[in-house]
Amino acid sequence: MLSVSSVANNKNMTTLYGIPNCDTMKKARKWLDEHGIEYHFHNYKKDGVPEKKLRQWVKQLGWETLLNRRGTTWRKLDESAKNSIDETAAVQIMLDNPSIIKRPVLENSDTLLVGFKEADYQQHFL
Repeated sequence: MLSVSSVANNKNMTTLYGIPNCDTMKKARKWLDEHGIEYHFHNYKKDGVPEKKLRQWVKQLGWETLLNRRGTTWRKLDESAKNSIDETAAVQIMLDNPSIIKRPVLENSDTLLVGFKEADYQQHFL
């Protein structure tokens, strides 16, 4: 396991953000392991959502790309919150409910991949 300082000092390090029990996360981790790609796993459940990173992702990708509107966390939200969603509200909802962020978010150098598509991972890493 890499230490936090070695991760922070290596700009080429791959970081995979998400929660451990998600099936899509398991597929992404399996793919990375099978291809010998080292990565740091950032567990939202244990480590929270890094607000600065989340805001950077929103700026780069848009909040609509990151917000999972298909999951149970979205369905449990109050209807008024869902109906009045904008960037500010979406960021706060994602900070308060990390499970609502699409998974995984893979960060490597200047690349961000959201979700797991084998073709995208192959194109980026191979």
